[in-house]
Amino acid sequence: MILKAFPAAACVALAMAVPAGPAFELPVLHQIKTVTLSPSYSCRPREDVAKGYAQSALFLSDFARQRNAPDLLFNGACGGDDVFEAATAGDDMSLIADLGAGTSLDDLSASQAFNVRRVATSAAYSKFSRVVTIEPGHTYAVLLNASGKRGLFVFSVTDHVPGAKVTLRYAVKAYEVIPGGQISSPGFQWDRANGR
Repeated sequence: MILKAFPAAACVALAMAVPAGPAFELPVLHQIKTVTLSPSYSCRPREDVAKGYAQSALFLSDFARQRNAPDLLFNGACGGDDVFEAATAGDDMSLIADLGAGTSLDDLSASQAFNVRRVATSAAYSKFSRVVTIEPGHTYAVLLNASGKRGLFVFSVTDHVPGAKVTLRYAVKAYEVIPGGQISSPGFQWDRANGR
């Protein structure tokens, strides 16, 4: 009898020790959706800047929207190259990779986001960076890595009018929210050198 009661008591104690946080609606995994982002964030009239990201950014969750921390930003100066940005805040270390043209979003798995062809050569591995140039027909992968969220999503560009709009088909492969309860090593600073 004691052995049966202990797990139940442990579960109750654990549930009481973990504070209940706000409930966030998270994206459904592996479901392809379509979105149009418009216009380019930096190519908007001055009066629109005060409105925030508006339709220039993709928010995958209520959590991202509440924090005003988009998961993807359509950006670029007027007349310049349009880009996608994955990292949009000071604590955001998200990265994006161009997987190239001809990569089918319908068949793309999470593991293929890192090596589409699954060939063990350095040239075959995805090259992640903070910003990539928009190319119609290309497929991209985004690694989300910020203080309150982690995840992976993939998308393809189906239409692009420079400075005006970009239409994407996307699928979320993983998404995790870490509200307030995160544990991390103290002392992070962007410009701090090692050993000092």
